[in-house]
Amino acid sequence: MANTRYIYGFHALAARLRQRAGSVHEVYVESNRRDARTADLVRQARAAGVRVVEIDAARLAGMAGAGRHQGVAAKVDTVDLATSLDDVLDAVQGPPLLLVLDGVTDPHNLGACLRSADAAGVHAVVAPKDRAVGLNATVMKVASGAADTVPYITVTNLARTLRELKERDIWIVGAAEEAAVAHHAPGLDRPLAWVLGAEGEGLRRLTKETCDELRRIPMAGSVASLNVSVATGICLFEAVRQRGGA
Repeated sequence: MANTRYIYGFHALAARLRQRAGSVHEVYVESNRRDARTADLVRQARAAGVRVVEIDAARLAGMAGAGRHQGVAAKVDTVDLATSLDDVLDAVQGPPLLLVLDGVTDPHNLGACLRSADAAGVHAVVAPKDRAVGLNATVMKVASGAADTVPYITVTNLARTLRELKERDIWIVGAAEEAAVAHHAPGLDRPLAWVLGAEGEGLRRLTKETCDELRRIPMAGSVASLNVSVATGICLFEAVRQRGGA
């Protein structure tokens, strides 16, 4: 029997119903919600043959934990994605595109990074087991369905994993504000892994030393750095642009 979990929030539920309606067991709606957004979600669920249950706010809060559930939740099957980089890379056709996150501990940032990764066609997101947030309910909500489509692979030793990627002829590019090369310089159309660190701290020393190349996002204003999820989108879509937008 498949493992189940609760997801919550309008975007996450709508994406799951759209992508994998058969994996949704029940949709739960706060009993006093009568707004148009809730009604649209209920119609989507019923059209997919999913049972809708009205419950009180206390029970809904228990399902969502500390997260903001927006008055809706669902019991769903966990989605089986690739669990190893070897599995991912063996199945890729064309040059791989990976996102490596070093030290991202904020669930909202990780969720937003997963959304950008999904939109850019990233084959997997890689992160260390330690110093990383993991796929919790908040990440699932912010990712708006992307956590069900992009493999999120955790590794014990990030530097060793980067060296193993090099052995597969994947070019490792780290984002660092002190780099001399701009992020939009040519060369991102090859097999590639973009490596980004947490806002403020950036990449750890060993991670930075393991990269083949460091690039920076040129900054014209007064701020010193960008949020990691914003920087992720900029870097990934530059790679997409250089690959011809495919």
